[in-house]
Amino acid sequence: MTHSFVPLADRLPPTACLVSVRSGRQLDAAGLAAAVASTSRQLESLGLAHGDRVVIGHADPLDFLVAMFAAWQAGLVAVGVNPNLPAPEQDNVIAAAGARAWLGELRTTLPQPLPVASPATPLGPDEPALILMTSGTTGRPKGIALSQAALLARIAHNLAVIPELPLPSLCILPVFFGHGLIGNVLTPLLAGSTVYLWPSPDAAELRGFGDWLDRHDIGFMSSVPSFWKLALRFATPPTRPLARVHVGSAPLSREHWEDIARFTGTRNVFNMFGMTETANWIAGGALDAPGAAAGFVGKPWGGELAVLGEDGAIVRSGRGEALVRSPSIMLGYWQRPDLDAEAFIDGWFRTGDIAELNADGLTLVGRIKTEINRGGIKVQAEEVDLLLERHPDVAEACAFGLPDPIAGELVGAAIVLQPGIAFDPEAIKAWCRTMARPDAVPSRLFSLDVIPRNERGKLVRADIRRLVEAMP
Repeated sequence: MTHSFVPLADRLPPTACLVSVRSGRQLDAAGLAAAVASTSRQLESLGLAHGDRVVIGHADPLDFLVAMFAAWQAGLVAVGVNPNLPAPEQDNVIAAAGARAWLGELRTTLPQPLPVASPATPLGPDEPALILMTSGTTGRPKGIALSQAALLARIAHNLAVIPELPLPSLCILPVFFGHGLIGNVLTPLLAGSTVYLWPSPDAAELRGFGDWLDRHDIGFMSSVPSFWKLALRFATPPTRPLARVHVGSAPLSREHWEDIARFTGTRNVFNMFGMTETANWIAGGALDAPGAAAGFVGKPWGGELAVLGEDGAIVRSGRGEALVRSPSIMLGYWQRPDLDAEAFIDGWFRTGDIAELNADGLTLVGRIKTEINRGGIKVQAEEVDLLLERHPDVAEACAFGLPDPIAGELVGAAIVLQPGIAFDPEAIKAWCRTMARPDAVPSRLFSLDVIPRNERGKLVRADIRRLVEAMP
């Protein structure tokens, strides 16, 4: 173990501060250090061994962060989960992580830990420190293991390209996954910012969102496209422009990008590319950067980008699966060497995203797993989403493949219409034919009141397809 290593929690500048918006609680750097020390002593009294896993299931994000830092101080691995998991899914998480303790509301049972005589030793830089569960925890969930060294590398790369920080910052995302935790909290916090924690505000809370931004002088925030669709519908813009805005975790159309810029009063809006496996952000493309268009995410923020062509060659330009090499890459999927073997090729991490790489940077096209094979022609579901959302009557869209005995798959899509608009699928398809290649035009459209998303704001296309197929 490297004894000169300074743990992440001990690197906070004295100006750093956390505020839980709903509870009104706040902790400055000194208060956070005291809370972490107290919680660490409580964890040490449980009789856990160095490297044991403890699930952090607190509903209040402030409690989550204190417990995470305390676990590392006590030599334990923090497992971040959605606090609203029902008992069967808690069982899945406990089994997958081999967890010995659960902090927060527990709906299931845990094995009793055995007393350990040796004193607690804080985690070292290269040991597993954080396990974040991927979307969906039914079946056998995947746990992404990150070290403090990887987290610190990612945060350092982020701060190198975000000169605006420190600024009062807002996190509207849950902290139990990478975008919210690493990009939205740890990055501004280690810059010395005050970070307001307000996970998943609803429509009623958002009615005063612009005024709230003004009152708290918010300068930086990162979120997902679905959040902005809600905010643009229910909130009035702030009078004071934000300094910098990030949007990620889902496809962002150029039109929606421009709408966010108008609302926030800044052109300094970045379309982000990131994955939990890479400790969140990989790259970010500015709205006015050369080459900026739907899917453009720019050049890498530390590390390297390449693409894997259909011929198996790894190249630095062209079209193929996006590959990443970075010091912030995960240690691996927790106790899943089978998945690790699939995730890497010649030292590069395979993102599963189809992209085009050129001198301007990377442009995401779609996901390999959501590709629709229409009679041998590959159609990206994300391409169809963005096409439909350009239609003036469509508020949101989600495309997917539908089985077809002749073509193999047809393009289907669920849409949410703008308020007061009658559903006319043939008119929408006719409009699509004037705007895109024939293969990308949906064969079937389904109207929904709302398109369901998971707790991360992401579409689960298979679930939505099953939903519409069950419709009368």
